[in-house]
Amino acid sequence: MIDISGRFRRLTPAQRNTFIACFLGWSLDAFDFFILVFCIPALSTHFQVHVSTIAEAVFWTLAMRPLGAILFGMMADRWGRRPTLILNIICYSFFELASAFAPNLQIFLITRALFGVGMGGEWGVGAALAFETLPVEGRGFFSGLLQEGYVVGYLLAALVYGTLFSFVGWRGMFVIGALPAVLVIFILNKVEESPAWVQGQVSREHARPIGKDIWSHAGIFAFLVVLMFAFNSFSHGTQDLYPTFLQKNLNFPPKTVSLIAVIYSIGALLGGICFGTWSERIGRKRAIVIAGVLAIPVIPLWAYSHSVPMLAAGGFLMQFMVQGAWGVIPAHLNELSPAAVRGTLPGFAYQIGNLLSSRNSVIQARVAEFRYGGDFAPVLAWTVVIVASLVTIITWSGRERSGADLSKTT
Repeated sequence: MIDISGRFRRLTPAQRNTFIACFLGWSLDAFDFFILVFCIPALSTHFQVHVSTIAEAVFWTLAMRPLGAILFGMMADRWGRRPTLILNIICYSFFELASAFAPNLQIFLITRALFGVGMGGEWGVGAALAFETLPVEGRGFFSGLLQEGYVVGYLLAALVYGTLFSFVGWRGMFVIGALPAVLVIFILNKVEESPAWVQGQVSREHARPIGKDIWSHAGIFAFLVVLMFAFNSFSHGTQDLYPTFLQKNLNFPPKTVSLIAVIYSIGALLGGICFGTWSERIGRKRAIVIAGVLAIPVIPLWAYSHSVPMLAAGGFLMQFMVQGAWGVIPAHLNELSPAAVRGTLPGFAYQIGNLLSSRNSVIQARVAEFRYGGDFAPVLAWTVVIVASLVTIITWSGRERSGADLSKTT
């Protein structure tokens, strides 16, 4: 049994507030992204285009995330994690709101691309601030919980979609998505700068340019990019078009889609926490590999069921495994990254991996439309077989530094 309350009680108030801020920043960032995922059919109808055309908005968001990662990551390494996180949240909230007022598809795609810049910065900056502030003890647990802020964002989007979409439409959904900007008030009042960043501030004034530091660690950077390509294909390949599959192929109404999404989001949340905590005992690599392998037998229940209870069960188990693997990643990437570029390299590698997998939903939609007559089930099934295998093979071939000292940034 995981003693969640006990782990939080052992944190100092500063550590607790920092983790809460980083968790909420990532959750609300994901909430803003997944609002689009649930609104794809409505946007397709409104702009009178194919689902694959609207999926281009998902592509542009993901493709622009590396720019945000390097931009905000460099700011975090130069000027601090806390002020950069504040600016980052304001940025992605502004472009989420702008999406609600897009007069045509072209402008909508532009606002989603700019939102992607803001979204791309949050994970790396927030993870660096969190893990440089938290104690080594329980890092795997907090890694799993922090990463599952992404799932909490998906869960919130599902709840808001099922509850309010019928009343506010897709534009109202994006207006609601601008609310994360309120989090800035909490950060200004409750969150302190990373102790590790403050400690390394003097030596940082004479540091080499950030690009040279990343280049000097090109090997680990390349490995992390390939790893993150596999991981992002794993998560986006099972999440982004699954609501569309439920609506288009099974004709489920918004409330039913929302219910199934809530159930598999709970599975994802539990999986991330369980595997993240388990990785403290069995190692990061082994925990990831087990989760990746166990996703494959779930495919028939997840993609080929037709009843709501069976689909909910399949979704729960699939996302338990997908996000179980992901729950290990924040700690694993920060442990593998050199100290001097910890604010930049993990997030940048993560988002370059995102860039490489960014056309996943477009490809899935086009294959379903033009090869399978609009049937998404076989496309979703083969996606899991391929990417789960990649995740396990690439992870097992890499290094592990579980429990590494993250108290220094130089």
